[in-house]
Amino acid sequence: MHYLDEGPRNTAPVVLLHGEPTWSYLYRHVIPVLTAAGHRCIAPDLIGFGRSDKPTGAADYTYARHVAWTRSLVFDHLALRQITLFGHDWGGLIGLRLVADDPTRFARILISNTGLPTGEEPVTDALLQWQRLARETEHLAIGQIVNSACVNELSSAVIAGYDAPFPDDSFKVAARVFPALVPTNPTDPAHDDNVAAWQVLRRFDRPFLCAFSDLDPITAGGAKRFMAEIPGARSQSHTTIAGAGHFVQEDCGPELARLLVEFIGPPERCRRS
Repeated sequence: MHYLDEGPRNTAPVVLLHGEPTWSYLYRHVIPVLTAAGHRCIAPDLIGFGRSDKPTGAADYTYARHVAWTRSLVFDHLALRQITLFGHDWGGLIGLRLVADDPTRFARILISNTGLPTGEEPVTDALLQWQRLARETEHLAIGQIVNSACVNELSSAVIAGYDAPFPDDSFKVAARVFPALVPTNPTDPAHDDNVAAWQVLRRFDRPFLCAFSDLDPITAGGAKRFMAEIPGARSQSHTTIAGAGHFVQEDCGPELARLLVEFIGPPERCRRS
């Protein structure tokens, strides 16, 4: 599992988790602002994406395995504590499960354009269309998919950057499978684990901030549940990032980074556990 580790090692880490179908390249406008402010940034590539290994069997990818792979990196290999988590898209679905596994490791959380579905919620048409596209389209054009979910047109070089980890379709198994792993009914294999995660999050009283964008049809309105049910969210100044599509890091990356810097405050020195 590949990851970026930028900034001073003696400060509390900011873990930046990407989603579908991107990789740590998504944070290239965010990390420099955070490191300039003195923060350490960890940006993994989820298994199947970026520079991480890409198993070729569809059955290799499950929600539970993605959580376990990421937990192994963050908790075991890097042994991170005092974490500021930023979760976007699947980065939220996975990251919030890590919070539920060990909330004491996390100092604060900021999420954008994500959720923690149990399969009991209404499903948007946009999500169903995306699941169908990923499953049925003959050629999954990764860079163009990212471009289509942004408000600002991406350059050909940036589109090529998103295509780079996938030289042919045999590398895109995770990208095809990921949308179908979003729980959309109560019989989903992740239902019980996500219900249990919500039970833990309803007791999470550390700062929890929502910064969803205004032009994302897939997650529109998704912040309301977090703001209503998580204690740490109730005293926060939640914000809507205007003029951004699903990939807020592309449309408003520096603005998102400044929001994170303000949310964290001065860099904190790492404490021994």
